[in-house]
Amino acid sequence: MKNRRLAAMLVAVLAVFTFAVPMASAQSTPTLSNIRTGAHTGFNRVVLDMSGLPAEHRVREVTSVRDCGPGNVVPMPGSNEILEVVMFGAAAHDDNGNPTYTGPRNFTPANTTNVRRVALTCDFEAVLTIAVGYSNTNSWHRVFTLTNPNRVVIDIGL
Repeated sequence: MKNRRLAAMLVAVLAVFTFAVPMASAQSTPTLSNIRTGAHTGFNRVVLDMSGLPAEHRVREVTSVRDCGPGNVVPMPGSNEILEVVMFGAAAHDDNGNPTYTGPRNFTPANTTNVRRVALTCDFEAVLTIAVGYSNTNSWHRVFTLTNPNRVVIDIGL
């Protein structure tokens, strides 16, 4: 009998603390905070700084890219090839719709020789798409993720 009372009291106390102590609010979708570019020996790199890693990413070469909202063609001047990186479970805004990435949505990197353009083409329903335009049609590419800090890395060979 004493054990039942103790167990009931423990359940009651836990129930009070469960409702009285607020849970820490966590961003449910990893978000983009910055886009960095750089020239390295043999390749150019585009780094997407993220709060976490996307659930999945897919990569394909395309001839043009469109803004996923209105469907307008996104200009990629100087690009002979375009690599489109689609990240599922990622965004450039927080759960309240506030931008987490406030940089340019379409820009020419100042420090790369082959990468001519970087464009954020989609940020909708946890799908984030980045297009990387480059000039050398014989370039190789690789896309991978790194942690500590979290980032998606896009390398384009020279």
